[in-house]
Amino acid sequence: MSQENNNENQPVYLPIDGVLDLHHFKPSDVGTLVDEYIRACLEKEIYHIKIIHGKGTGALRKSVHHLLERNKHVESYQLAGGRSGWGATVVELKNL
Repeated sequence: MSQENNNENQPVYLPIDGVLDLHHFKPSDVGTLVDEYIRACLEKEIYHIKIIHGKGTGALRKSVHHLLERNKHVESYQLAGGRSGWGATVVELKNL
């Protein structure tokens, strides 16, 4: 996984650890990013992930949930509890 560093426009490689923080990416990248991250997690046998989308207006959360609904590898998802609250979604992936 890589992201563009706004300061240098050089790719930065992120570990695939089950937590995807969308604050580091442009909103236009989210459409493909979520599916790619799910695929990468499955390759590493990570089946419980957290996607941090922030609270804001809820538009990014809705986009993420729409992407999760149509991804065949998603067993279930829900808003995270605790401190994350509405700012993150936890996802259970199918162990196929």
